[in-house]
Amino acid sequence: MANTTVSLFIQCLVDSMFPEVGEAMVTLFDRLGIPCRFPPDQTCCGQPAFNSGYRREAADAARHFIAVFEDAEVIVCPSGSCVHMVRHAYPLLFADEPAMLARAEAVAARTFELSQYLVDQLGLVEVGASYHGTVTYHDSCHLSRGLGVIDQPRQLLKGVEGLTLIEMRDSDTCCGFGGTFSVNYPEISTAMVDTKIDNILASGAGAVVGCDISCLMNILGRLSRRGEPVQVLHLAQVLAGAGQGGGQ
Repeated sequence: MANTTVSLFIQCLVDSMFPEVGEAMVTLFDRLGIPCRFPPDQTCCGQPAFNSGYRREAADAARHFIAVFEDAEVIVCPSGSCVHMVRHAYPLLFADEPAMLARAEAVAARTFELSQYLVDQLGLVEVGASYHGTVTYHDSCHLSRGLGVIDQPRQLLKGVEGLTLIEMRDSDTCCGFGGTFSVNYPEISTAMVDTKIDNILASGAGAVVGCDISCLMNILGRLSRRGEPVQVLHLAQVLAGAGQGGGQ
């Protein structure tokens, strides 16, 4: 598996707003000696359309995704939410199209979230990273509930030299983003992220780490508006780091 070429499936928000997360994945795979490639024709996986009820548009995005990644040996993404879309929604979209369903299921079987791939497929919990500080971890909804990925990110964080992991209260409670949910119900979304931030602060950690940049973007925005000096990091950034830190 370690000699397999990884095709990077980069979430839209990472590509457009947080490219440093994608760059961190490349740095990490380079250190591990794992060749990786970025298929330049990739676009959105179709999740926003799917979640909003636009099944035809979501299917169009899914067809394109399958065409782009069909020849990939393995597909790794820094977003549990997008991986959940490929693994669970694509088969639903093509349930009445046997040929496309077979193609979708084949691609889905080779698609993994970053921590899931490192721990479950490669058997890695130490990747040569160091981070001198304390962090707490936020469980994103699709990753933890949809994919069952809970322990893998924590195992990787505990394998980082110098890092101390402090669990926050209700780490698996939604941050309130939920894609269009935060737009349609801003008051509820804000109340939810405020509760999440209160729990982050109560942990005393200098940074909060997660595996979905959508959640982290929501948390980062609210932390900034509240003037709280807590660092927000994607897991890939921590694993790519060497000697970086984020507080005591």
